[in-house]
Amino acid sequence: MRGNNNMQQMMKQMQKMQKKMTEEQEKLKEERVEGTAGGGMVTVTVSGHKEVLDVVVKEDVVDPDDVDMLQDLIVAATNDALTKADELTSERLGKHTKGMNIPGMM
Repeated sequence: MRGNNNMQQMMKQMQKMQKKMTEEQEKLKEERVEGTAGGGMVTVTVSGHKEVLDVVVKEDVVDPDDVDMLQDLIVAATNDALTKADELTSERLGKHTKGMNIPGMM
């Protein structure tokens, strides 16, 4: 009977953790992170759910003869922002699974 009680207690803990993680995921939707490239010449803002929300390109970087550079800066800034969104997600959700070895999670 003791094993069954431990299992019930573990299931309750898992349900509580799942609820907290769902709440954190909803909060992440509202979070904003910025990625930059070219010393701030291009800034990309994404949500915690990795949705691109805004792209700002400073006028100085727009050169019709070097469109490739501008495209590279946009890609770099976007990747920077997405990396920061991943880090934010890991930080927020990881605190709920710290010390647990759950397959398929962090």
